[in-house]
Amino acid sequence: MPIQLSQIHTIRDLYKDGVIQRQETAQFPHNAKLLDTILLYQGDITKIEADAIVNAANESLLGGGGVDGAIHRAAGRRLFEECKTLHGCDTGDAKITKGYNLPSKYVIHAVGPVYSSHSAEKKAKLLGSCYRTSLELAVEHDAKHVAFPSISTGVYGYPIVDATHVALKTVRSFFDSPNGEKVDNVLFVVFSDKDRETYEKLIPLYFPPEDERSNAESREAEGKEEEKKEEKPEIVDQGLERI
Repeated sequence: MPIQLSQIHTIRDLYKDGVIQRQETAQFPHNAKLLDTILLYQGDITKIEADAIVNAANESLLGGGGVDGAIHRAAGRRLFEECKTLHGCDTGDAKITKGYNLPSKYVIHAVGPVYSSHSAEKKAKLLGSCYRTSLELAVEHDAKHVAFPSISTGVYGYPIVDATHVALKTVRSFFDSPNGEKVDNVLFVVFSDKDRETYEKLIPLYFPPEDERSNAESREAEGKEEEKKEEKPEIVDQGLERI
């Protein structure tokens, strides 16, 4: 059975349930709308009913292991046939196809980098480009709901913590841009408990909740203002009564 986005927890839900906690070192300001825009799910990305799912592809686009192989198997032979017409894809770039037998309308094939600690900065730029280009393709094809796997963290060896920082920062920056209004939801789909826990730990840095202390201070200020109003003496109009 396809999994609908309405069945998946938003990060607002995760804050409310105490699964993720506010952190003092948030790198971006609070944006209430984004708490309902970003979702986190542990499971099979091929079951997600979205406008587009992103495939962690290789440069050939002809299938492989891990998420790539799972998506090709679930989509069927026609996905392979269409991918052959795309003539591959450069690392850091992405191309789009139909979803065929998948519950998603499109598959966006993003080619992540093979990790190397000797060129970590370059690899981070390429990985960020995968997420950014995928979202740009989604906008071009009016795909409002996009699901991402954790790109490059399988056989390509990208450390999950570093890769998650790149993913969250790039997606947050996209939503802070004019095109951000053109995508309704981004779903991060993870496979392992370790990956899920990493996202839960790092999400508050990029999608922080409302500051409860600020709320308390605001309510206190409003209360004092109300008290001042109540203390003001009533002004009696002593002029002539209107007839």
